[in-house]
Amino acid sequence: MRRHLAVLVVITLFAIAAFPQPVDKEALAQRIVTQSAAVKEGDLVFINGSVRDLEILENIAVNVRKLGADPLVAIDSDRMTRRMFIDVPAKYDAQFPKWFALLANSADVVISIDTGDQAGLLSDIPPERFQARARASAALGEVMRARHVRQINLGNGMYPTAFLAQQFGMSQDELSNLFWRGVNVDYGALSATGERLRHALAAGRELQITNSNGTNLRLRVEGRPVMVSDGTLSTEAMARGEKTQVWLPAGEVFLVPVAGTAQGTIVVNRYYYQGKPVEALTLQVKDGRVTSMSAKSGLEPLRALYDSASSGKDLLDIVDFGINPNITRPPGSQVQTWTPAGTVTVGIGNNTWAGGDNNTPFGLALFLPGSSVTLDGKSLVENGAARF
Repeated sequence: MRRHLAVLVVITLFAIAAFPQPVDKEALAQRIVTQSAAVKEGDLVFINGSVRDLEILENIAVNVRKLGADPLVAIDSDRMTRRMFIDVPAKYDAQFPKWFALLANSADVVISIDTGDQAGLLSDIPPERFQARARASAALGEVMRARHVRQINLGNGMYPTAFLAQQFGMSQDELSNLFWRGVNVDYGALSATGERLRHALAAGRELQITNSNGTNLRLRVEGRPVMVSDGTLSTEAMARGEKTQVWLPAGEVFLVPVAGTAQGTIVVNRYYYQGKPVEALTLQVKDGRVTSMSAKSGLEPLRALYDSASSGKDLLDIVDFGINPNITRPPGSQVQTWTPAGTVTVGIGNNTWAGGDNNTPFGLALFLPGSSVTLDGKSLVENGAARF
């Protein structure tokens, strides 16, 4: 399932760490509350994050209340997350989460900060337990989407933690600088870029994605709605129910391709699952479905999770383009995330966050940095460099 927003229904495995560089936490809170979440008087606002981020969570709550809205803050920690599996019997995994159901049916806004501090924190937990908990709460995501709950995430899979910096092949300070540059992008310019790409994709018919690593994928996009994530929520878009999610750092344009049209090969040089690398992850796709999954090494834990997942896990049903010019990959790094300008990502499984109807609890994002993309033969991305 996509990584960012399902605070009420999934466990996230990324962390907030101590800020390695000065960050104006009060200004950040104000920006999230007023610009990204568009909080207004009378809103019920659920705020979730790590115990490490108590100050910024407090700042968000205070700024929510200053507008006459009502905040409710929930705190997570690695210790509690692990104990919820180690100490809680598996027989309760399928139990319907009543408290979260009340929140899903009541909250107007959900603001979340990525939590989790240890790579592989739950690597010894059987994959069936994750699936059981996800299935038990899957309906809550549908409720929130139907109610047009505004959902804001700070992290977007790249919050500057020590273990994520190690995976990306850079120092934590370098990742921190990259992250905050991305958060502080010019949102007006980002929106303009997003609209240009949206119009181009909406007028196109077929995408081809290629990479020197062996990736070669074709899929059709004609007639498909195209969405832009630019860090803000407009009153008009919210009224239409078109835009109720924000991921920070922002900067993505995404769509659900025409069902059954994806054909070809996807190769991810290095994929991380539970903090451990999967080398040369390779998927073969035919008629929109994954027909085989292989890797040079490290596939077994990921394969076990995939095998335990329910129907819909094999559908290739997301294409995502990064458009944030402030997020660049340092030479030699292995940054794998959604938003760098020129990045293309394809996804299998759950695509409800992208406007699709595949609500399987399983989802896999396959980042393809350095790829080239053409739309009806015209270049959109060349070797990872945006041409839009």
